Amino acid sequence: MRVKPIALVTAANKGIGLQIARDLATHGLTVLVGSRKLEHAETAAKSVGADARALQLDVTNQASIAAAAKRIRNEFGPLDVLVNNAGISDAGKQGISHAASPDERRAVFETNVFGVVAVTQAMLRLLDGAPAARIVSVDPSNPQRALFGPVYSPSKTALDATTLAFAIEFEDAGADAACSGFTSTNLNKFEGTLTAERAA
Repeated sequence: MRVKPIALVTAANKGIGLQIARDLATHGLTVLVGSRKLEHAETAAKSVGADARALQLDVTNQASIAAAAKRIRNEFGPLDVLVNNAGISDAGKQGISHAASPDERRAVFETNVFGVVAVTQAMLRLLDGAPAARIVSVDPSNPQRALFGPVYSPSKTALDATTLAFAIEFEDAGADAACSGFTSTNLNKFEGTLTAERAA
């Protein structure tokens, strides 16, 4: 029988994701620290504490997502909290929105939108097994302003719409988007005005 609820945080090896993982562990959850590279997840998990476990998870790779879901099911059982934190930006690129190529747009949307959809779909059965599951998608900026580059904001607008659809369809799971503000992370070359601790 499980004693503590289980939370998965994607891209939890640094920045806002790492702070979210720490906060969840502080509140008594066992936290699965997701990262594309297992060694990064392991380092972060050690900094989170004894209630953290490293998990290799690339949100743009279906095989990686499936393997992560299988491991969670086999080792931990139902998933109580899913935090979709993984995201990339085109911060620092010069130009305006209409100058961004289709390939540049695809790369950002692949992580920020399709990655969230893929991970959420893969974890739904695990979330269904929890008594009060929660799905949270992190949105670090106001999508109305191109703070992170000309493609990032449109991708987050799409994520907001997707999360709203999830919230309607998965009413029992409690899906929601959390806006953490203009946080200083590598996502924006540390130009943000908030710390990760405050944003989380």
